[in-house]
This record gives sequence, structure tokens and C-alpha cells, in this order.
Amino acid sequence: MKKDQLNGISDAEISQDKVEKVLEKFDLESNVRKWDSKTMVCFFSILAIGYALVHLYITFNPMPTLLQRNFHLMVGLAMVFLLYPAFKKQGRTQVPWYDWILFGLSTTSCIYLFVVYQDIVTVRGGIANTMDIMMAILTVILVFEAARRVTGWILPVLALLFLAYPFFSHQDWLPRMLLTRPFDLADIFGQLYTKTEGLFSTAIGASVQFIFLFILFGAFLAKSGMGKFFNDLALALAGHKQGGPAKVAVISSAFMGSVNGSAVGNVVSTGAFTIPLMKRIGYDKNFSGAVEASSSIGGQILPPIMGASAFIMAETTGISYGTIALSAIIPAFLFFLSSIMQVHYRAGRANLRGLPKADLPQLKKVLKEGWHLTIPLVSLIVMLFSNVPVSYAAFYTIIITVIVSWFRKHTRMNVKDILQALETGTRQALSTIVACGVVGIVIGVVNLTGFGATLSSAITSLGAGSLMLTLILTMFASIVLGMGLPSIPAYIITATMAAPALAEFGIPVLIAHLFVFYFGIFANITPPVALASFAASGLAGGDPMKTGFISLRLSIAGFIVPFIFVYAPAMLLINPDGLPANTTDFPFAAISDIMMVAVSSTIAVIAISAAVEGYIKTHLSIMTRMILGMSSLLLIVPELITDIIGYTIIILIFILNYIKSNKEPSAALPLKEGLD
Repeated sequence: MKKDQLNGISDAEISQDKVEKVLEKFDLESNVRKWDSKTMVCFFSILAIGYALVHLYITFNPMPTLLQRNFHLMVGLAMVFLLYPAFKKQGRTQVPWYDWILFGLSTTSCIYLFVVYQDIVTVRGGIANTMDIMMAILTVILVFEAARRVTGWILPVLALLFLAYPFFSHQDWLPRMLLTRPFDLADIFGQLYTKTEGLFSTAIGASVQFIFLFILFGAFLAKSGMGKFFNDLALALAGHKQGGPAKVAVISSAFMGSVNGSAVGNVVSTGAFTIPLMKRIGYDKNFSGAVEASSSIGGQILPPIMGASAFIMAETTGISYGTIALSAIIPAFLFFLSSIMQVHYRAGRANLRGLPKADLPQLKKVLKEGWHLTIPLVSLIVMLFSNVPVSYAAFYTIIITVIVSWFRKHTRMNVKDILQALETGTRQALSTIVACGVVGIVIGVVNLTGFGATLSSAITSLGAGSLMLTLILTMFASIVLGMGLPSIPAYIITATMAAPALAEFGIPVLIAHLFVFYFGIFANITPPVALASFAASGLAGGDPMKTGFISLRLSIAGFIVPFIFVYAPAMLLINPDGLPANTTDFPFAAISDIMMVAVSSTIAVIAISAAVEGYIKTHLSIMTRMILGMSSLLLIVPELITDIIGYTIIILIFILNYIKSNKEPSAALPLKEGLD
């Protein structure tokens, strides 16, 4: 859609300069160098494109596991030191001499493992010698420094604390439950470097097998015009409705967030267009930013791709991708229903109309011009549900995206576009590669010391035998572990550290992993480290903390739904009754059970949204809002009597409100900035 189609309704998109400043402030992975040397630009492009092509090649011709993961991480680190400056205020047009040294050391570490691989595997059985230890220490330092540049201090400090643990875990001054046998340097760094249980563990394994390929797929989709298609489609569907621009933000951010897997990146890319539209029709700046932030986070839980986390969950749990994607449908629907209803009620409360239909793209025209762009996504879903290996499916879908782009002149990709997509995909993947490398340090220490079991035991002990208390403690642990992390490493850490605690209560593995996954993701909108909310507030010109708390309110369903599916697994379409907690073979729940939990949860979410906003067809009193909110919580408890009470009160309040609105049409109330 052309900007002039909106005929002045929007103040167009936020300027590119402002977008870049917000990215640099809140999204460190966008804080990159812009070289003034054409030779340097060409060198990095060749390196990045070659890196992507190697990954496409090894999809069908894999190297030995250790070597493949080593290449993926270490060459990724080498590119990080060329692309990311050591400090924010450092000049970005040149690569300083010390970064060339770090580039060389990363390359050396990569080559070293290729040289000694046969000796490690066939002679030493993975036991580290002195040279291995030295290279391992060097590699760990390189990983920490790369992570500091790309993700900030939180993740490296967390990993450093874990790395310090085995050095002191035998000391008597530690609590008894934390004591272990003594570990020497060979134990610790051999675990991290010469085995597939540390730096080159399942985190990097998932990254090289399919995360990288799906980030590459997202780059190809973006190059083909998928982002524009999603925006136009959302405008055509919801732009003219009550509070239309906010609904457009929810829909477009959900679509793009699911594909690109980056909450902050999605906030900036879609928010640059949707936030000005929301502000123009009357939403305040904090609420506008919060809508974009919560919707972008929600994209990470939206099937079929779920920001690539669905594939990692399948790899980690052994549960089929199809089961995970189907199980996530109703929870994701409830999350976005809550967001849509809250922006709808707020628009009604302040009489915020949609955009003039004449100024919006026509649905028929949008579909006619862009329907072909959905073919790659449909093909991907079909392949995954047909049990095509995930990496193969990603590869095939990239090829299909290129071919499909040729169906229309305005989406057609040429050789230059393809090369740019390969480079862009590599650039976008670097932050995830580095994060997975740091997470590998955590995983290595957990595997070496058994700390995961210790943490699970601690959570269970604090829970004092209460499932609800244990769930609450696990929720807080997952939020803390996920703070400041991209969605993929956040899930990997919470799955390793927090999910096992739920197994103590016999909670099936799928339910446990989805539970911690949700709260690890929502750490990105949970103050004080709410990166997605802070980025959105930067675009909207709002207050970061207020935007963060409104984001939490808009995401209220996401904080309730995980508790529902623990007690009512039919929400996930599964029936785990009588099955052990570690089972990966779930039968489907009865249709009647699924319908019951879906209907009750839907009504509960709508009622909570009305209670939060204080509006249905007309304004609600404080007391009515409190009663409505408590009644909706009754529907969450899977008991017949609580459902009957909840239904009765909610239906009665809605009927009385409709009657009141017909008798006394209420004037719009002005919306205050912040948490009104």
C-alpha cells in the first residue's frame, strides 16, 4: 500500500533515523558497523553469503556433529567481531586492529578442532589435554565478549555465574544441596569444548540444524514482500473497525512475529507503521507502544512457526512438531483474543473510530496481488505435518519462496535480491548463534554438576507439596531466567532449568515445556527488563515503564492460560490421563472436553478484557469490574459448579450493560496517559 493511500490519516511511517536510533538503544543486535570501505563491505558480504550457502549444503551433506557445530559457532563469532563494535560510542566505519585479532582467534579455534578432531574422538575419547584446555578457555572468552556486544551484559553475567559454580561447588561453605565432587580444568573445559554437551550442545545443534535456516527463510520472505502483504491484509481486514489501527497492529505483528522470531525487531519493523496510526486516531502513546510490544511477543507463541521455538521444543522433548503446533493453537487464540478485545473496548470507551474504508486497501485486491506469498507458509506446514525433516522443510521452503516470488512482477526476486537475502539472513542469525553459544555454557555446567536437578528440587521444596505454589515459583523462575534474552535461548534455558521441577508433580513433558516457554517469552514485556516494551515506547515517544506495565495488562491472557492448561490439558487438545510425565505419545482429548475448555476460556478472556478496560457497550463501575474479573476467574477452574456461577454472573453483567447502553448512551471518556 502506498503511503498516500491514507490521505493524511497517518503521519506516515516513523522516520528511518528514529527507527535506527531505537534499534541501537534497545536492540543491541542492530548496533552494527557501517564500513566506509567498499573492500570491507564486499569482504563481509562474501563471508556472510558463503556462510549461508555452506549451511544450505550441509543440510543434506552434514559434517560430524562436533565439527558442524564448531564451524557454525566459531565462524559466526568471527563475523560478530567484524560487524559489532566493542562499545556503543565507538566509531563504526572501520574495524580496529584488536577486532581483527579476535576475528583471527575465532577462526583459529574453529580450525583447531578440525585438526585434532580424529585424535579427540578415536584416541582420547573426548578427554581434554593441555592444548585443548587452552583453546577452550580462549573460546569461552570469545563467546562471552561476542555475547556482551550483541546481547548486552545479562546473558554473559548469568553464564559466568554458572561457569564459576564448578570451581567452588565442593567448598564446605556452600549449602549442602549445592555441594558436588571437585572438578579440575580438564573436567570443566573438556565438557565445554571437546564434547557435545557444552558450547557445542543441543542449543548450537538446534541453531545449525534449523534455527539458522528459518531465519534465512524469514529473510527471503521479507525480500519477497511478505511484510507489506501482512500489513495490507491487516489494514483491509480491520483498519475500518472500531479502533482499527490497534487491531491492525495486533494482526500484522502476530503474523510477522511468528515468522521472524525476534520480538524487538518485529516491534520496530511493524511498529514504525502501526504506532503512528494508533496515535492519530486517539490512542495515547503509552498504550500504542504497548499494543505493538505485546502483539510482537505474542507472535512467538503463534503456530505454525512460533518464532522457530516449536522446532527446538520438538528436538528437546522428542514430541512431534505436529503435536506441538496443534497444542499451541487454542492458547495462542486466547492470547490474541484478549489483545483484540482490550483494544476494542478501549476504542469504544473513548469513541475511537477506524480509518475511512475508502482510504484502505481493498481485501480482494490485496489477496489478488499477494496470495501467492502464502504458498511457502502453506507448503512448510504441509511438509512439517507430513514428517519431512525440519531442516529439509526449511530448505525446500526457501526454494519455494524464490520460485513463488516470480509469480508477480512486484514481488519477483532477482539474483541480487537472493544474495541480499542470504547476507541479511546471516546478519540476523548472528545474535541467536552467539546467544545459543552462551546458553551452551550454562547447559554444560548443568550437565556436569547436576545443578538442574538441584534447582528443580529447590523449587519443589519451596512449593511444599502444593502444585499451585510450585507453578507460581516456576513462573517467576522462568521470567527471571528469560529476562533480556531472545525467545529461543530463553526457552532453552527455562526448559533446562525450570521445566524439570514440574515433572515432580507428574505434569507431562509437553505441558511443562509450554508452561516455562510462555513465561520465558513474556520476560521481554515484564519490567524492569522489558526490551520489547522499551523499544515500542521509544518509537511511540512514551514512558518505558508505563508502556511495560500496559503491555503486561494487554498480555494478561498469556499469564493465565498456562495455569489453565496445566489443570485442563484439553486446552492443548491432549488427554494425558494415565500417562507418565515423560511420555511423548499423547492421545487427543475428547471433542466435548476440548469444546468445554475452549468455550469457558474464551468467555473468561472476553470478560477479563472488559473488566480491565471498564467497558462493554457502556462504562462499568469499579465494583462491577471487580465482580466481572472474579467471575471470569471462576471459569478458569475446571469444575462444573464454578463454571455455572461464572457463566451466570458474566452473562447477567453483559445483559445489564447492553440494556444500560440502550437507555443511556454514554459519552466518550478522555483517555489518560499511562495506566488509567
